[in-house]
Amino acid sequence: MAMELSDANLQTLTEYLKKTLDPDPTIRRPAEKFLESVEGNQNYPLLLLTLLEKSQDNVIKVCASVTFKNYIKRNWRIVEDEPNKICEADRVAIKANIVHLMLSSPEQIQKQLSDAISIIGREDFPQKWPDLLTEMVNRFQSGDFHVINGVLRTAHSLFKRYRHEFKSNELWTEIKLVLDAFALPLTNLFKATIELCSTHANDASALRILFSSLILISKLFYSLNFQDLPEFFEDNMETWMNNFHTLLTLDNKLLQTDDEEEAGLLELLKSQICDNAALYAQKYDEEFQRYLPRFVTAIWNLLVTTGQEVKYDLLVSNAIQFLASVCERPHYKNLFEDQNTLTSICEKVIVPNMEFRAADEEAFEDNSEEYIRRDLEGSDIDTRRRAACDLVRGLCKFFEGPVTGIFSGYVNSMLQEYAKNPSVNWKHKDAAIYLVTSLASKAQTQKHGITQANELVNLTEFFVNHILPDLKSANVNEFPVLKADGIKYIMIFRNQVPKEHLLVSIPLLINHLQAESIVVHTYAAHALERLFTMRGPNNATLFTAAEIAPFVEILLTNLFKALTLPGSSENEYIMKAIMRSFSLLQEAIIPYIPTLITQLTQKLLAVSKNPSKPHFNHYMFEAICLSIRITCKANPAAVVNFEEALFLVFTEILQNDVQEFIPYVFQVMSLLLETHKNDIPSSYMALFPHLLQPVLWERTGNIPALVRLLQAFLERGSNTIASAAADKIPGLLGVFQKLIASKANDHQGFYLLNSIIEHMPPESVDQYRKQIFILLFQRLQNSKTTKFIKSFLVFINLYCIKYGALALQEIFDGIQPKMFGMVLEKIIIPEIQKVSGNVEKKICAVGITKLLTECPPMMDTEYTKLWTPLLQSLIGLFELPEDDTIPDEEHFIDIEDTPGYQTAFSQLAFAGKKEHDPVGQMVNNPKIHLAQSLHKLSTACPGRVPSMVSSSLNAEALQYLQGYLQAASVTLL
Repeated sequence: MAMELSDANLQTLTEYLKKTLDPDPTIRRPAEKFLESVEGNQNYPLLLLTLLEKSQDNVIKVCASVTFKNYIKRNWRIVEDEPNKICEADRVAIKANIVHLMLSSPEQIQKQLSDAISIIGREDFPQKWPDLLTEMVNRFQSGDFHVINGVLRTAHSLFKRYRHEFKSNELWTEIKLVLDAFALPLTNLFKATIELCSTHANDASALRILFSSLILISKLFYSLNFQDLPEFFEDNMETWMNNFHTLLTLDNKLLQTDDEEEAGLLELLKSQICDNAALYAQKYDEEFQRYLPRFVTAIWNLLVTTGQEVKYDLLVSNAIQFLASVCERPHYKNLFEDQNTLTSICEKVIVPNMEFRAADEEAFEDNSEEYIRRDLEGSDIDTRRRAACDLVRGLCKFFEGPVTGIFSGYVNSMLQEYAKNPSVNWKHKDAAIYLVTSLASKAQTQKHGITQANELVNLTEFFVNHILPDLKSANVNEFPVLKADGIKYIMIFRNQVPKEHLLVSIPLLINHLQAESIVVHTYAAHALERLFTMRGPNNATLFTAAEIAPFVEILLTNLFKALTLPGSSENEYIMKAIMRSFSLLQEAIIPYIPTLITQLTQKLLAVSKNPSKPHFNHYMFEAICLSIRITCKANPAAVVNFEEALFLVFTEILQNDVQEFIPYVFQVMSLLLETHKNDIPSSYMALFPHLLQPVLWERTGNIPALVRLLQAFLERGSNTIASAAADKIPGLLGVFQKLIASKANDHQGFYLLNSIIEHMPPESVDQYRKQIFILLFQRLQNSKTTKFIKSFLVFINLYCIKYGALALQEIFDGIQPKMFGMVLEKIIIPEIQKVSGNVEKKICAVGITKLLTECPPMMDTEYTKLWTPLLQSLIGLFELPEDDTIPDEEHFIDIEDTPGYQTAFSQLAFAGKKEHDPVGQMVNNPKIHLAQSLHKLSTACPGRVPSMVSSSLNAEALQYLQGYLQAASVTLL
């Protein structure tokens, strides 16, 4: 359907865009829904582009540009098996106009369109958008720096990915194409821009534009040189490096800013040049060797003369990172060997940059989320402290002794300063703890904390003398930074500090969950969570439920109370600690569940109004699953209480279509439904028809959870469905048909089909059986992938077990004469080795045994020639290694590769389903089962089986078969 490019439509679109900015969700939500509903129409993106070009209202222009970028992000990529969401005409029109539009738009809109170009480029460049580069390079000639910067910004967002792509021929070809077209014009632009800087040395506004260009050019230099040293840049190294060096030492008063927070252009440019120099020093040290000493001197001077203001943070941390990368290369060891140099680095660079500044204190108090992200998760934001730490580690590679010696002195003097007057000098202690941590942590992982330590201090003594006293003080709100340091120390050195000391700290950490400081109570929650996951001998948790039992009540109370503290209502660390405590304590939490589940459901209801913290939400659902699991394990009847507590909220989530939560709700419902032992409660049956609505299945994130929920319906309520909802069976099979058509989700279609075959009364599915097989054969003919064949083999063997071998032969031959023989010859015999998974292999073994021993046509028709090869392939399934080869052309099919913007499916670990074995009751050992079945067959037609076996089974297989017969104590007659 097409929307006309008319004034009326532009007007409508303007009104809806306005509403999407409304803070009131009752106005905003429907407007977002409306835009979502029309975005599939032809011309929709062109209407947005028209608005951002022609609208009189600046707010609408910006809003249209953001909406356009998000639309491209969601829909541009063409996903196999999914409908193409943007028609070809729109794609062509967008590519034809967007570069010009971007270059003629104001900066705010230019940035959005530049992002959109790079998303399109990621898919279409170079094959489907060959003239993009020429169009961009030609604009360098324009002399208009607004245009040039637009081109540079777009090139940067397009080529940035070269920094983290894996090497491949395709990537090299693309980079070569870019270099051929781009490297020379970029170098010329670089030289011209530098000349213009001296021409306009006294014109502040011209310099600002020129320096913005230089920053982008330096970033492009980094991206284009990242994968390998291109010949062009090697030949022109003199030009680039001399100019970079000059720019590093340049100081233009006109470019200095008064702002203490925000980095100015000069700082940003120098930071990027430090990065570029570090890249060359690390990767291309031979070619770069003659320039290196100059850069080391320039960067050292820069470090010694740069102030402590926040605006220099990126520059200082990149400059330190440069030294860190140079000092650990054997080539450059001589530059650092002198004791005076080391002392001077420690004194002038490392120690000053480890200090806790006023700005850090401000972040600690007012921007705690950002502070935590930087401090705990080592986020990408480079801090001075992080860089100083890396430099310490780099220096320790060759100079561990001298460096440790220098710092021991510092740590002692800092602690003495603190002891003189704690309330004034607490920052000295903070720096001392930071030094100990950075020196001691040679090898660190998120999961295990420090794994190798340097003995700057005795870590346990330091813990007892300097860390515990802070955590034991009665006032949890005093010296919050030191409390956070102490808690972090426990987290980092949890493997070095003996268990008895850790046990002492658990009640102290529980206490700190009540601290007002967001950082302190978050760290306390995180530390508890990390301690509770530690493993002791024989892989059990280091702390047992019994050891934590004395604190259960206060632990749970304080964790839930912490969620009510200002700023922490959706604190993911606290929620993760709640989940982990449930998991560790197991049945010890049962007495508290009624109040806990009420608190969790209230929280769920509150966040479902506007879900914004994906991790928090995930752990919350995990905690709900744990409450259900632990309680119902002890008392299955309690499932009803959970349903009463949860169903109201679940209904609201489903009715309001809260996309982020729907896959979770389905997983929790599956868990509840699987807990019911007998029939399905009517409350679930009322939901059943709604689960088959096509709109739910259009979102890939829903599919795994919905399939599991339908499987639970089939396992628990197949008779109810057959008697009370038989009219819904075609809908159920419709879902199977949709899934089977997709390479990404066909395995889910088989899960559903297998449950239908296993659980539904045979007569309720009779009329559909042939159609099911026809659909599967059509898919086999159109696109046969390894994954599909594995699933198909498991299905036909399950069908054979359920309905009998003869029924399988008859249904195949009913579709087309001799079809059964083709399936045996072309699919089962050659491919059975590919089946993986114990239960899957067992199903196939039992199914094939039935085909061999309970299918008369196998004994006396033209199918008989396939009997021995089939037996041979079954023995192969038992004895040969699994065949996990995948044909070359299939490597690119990635199940997880769902398009960008949709809510992906997140598996809840604690909603996990037990592996189900449909043949468990019937057959324990499939090898013995084969021997017994062959024996039974041989008694029915004496003499035939041994002759078939001995005449054409290979020697090795025969030997295995003899072994099975002996183990089963039977013989072939």
